[in-house]
Amino acid sequence: MNKLIVFTAPSGAGKTTIVRHLLQRIDTLAFSVSATTRAQRMHERNGEDYYFMSPERFKHLVEANAFVEWEEVYDNQFYGTLRSEIERLWAIGKNILFDIEVKGATNIKRQYPQQTLAIFVKPPSPEELFNRLHRRGTEDEASLQKRIARAAEELTYENNFDFVLVNDTLEKALQEAETIVRDYLSTS
Repeated sequence: MNKLIVFTAPSGAGKTTIVRHLLQRIDTLAFSVSATTRAQRMHERNGEDYYFMSPERFKHLVEANAFVEWEEVYDNQFYGTLRSEIERLWAIGKNILFDIEVKGATNIKRQYPQQTLAIFVKPPSPEELFNRLHRRGTEDEASLQKRIARAAEELTYENNFDFVLVNDTLEKALQEAETIVRDYLSTS
């Protein structure tokens, strides 16, 4: 059976670092590239980090039922998982690893309940999360304030998932994530 492993967390909790680690360590996993309308950052590549598109194109795909899940995360800033992305990765025999926001994670779990393991990555404290977002330096002040407000809301979702992984010490979080995922993949 093809499996889905969803990592979700507020921005700055460390889910992307954990997902990258797992992709390097477990060769049966493939990364689900999300679609987004947010601006592409300098280090990002279209089709590898995200499928970057205009809000108009995204909305057209929503109307065409091309998404398994999607969300307007910020005003006119959409994120979603294309149905074609899941089909593409399953066709090559991969289990799919997601790095998505909490509502999208909830929707995938709802649509594929028997095939999905959903893990919430939690910072050691809200204050530490906000410090991480500040230190990251990828946002202007207005964008940073939006992310902090959204993160505070997302922290309330932790009980909706199969596991809560506290990312206090990165090395420990990486080991725990790998154990959880390997155990899940070894079950039929």
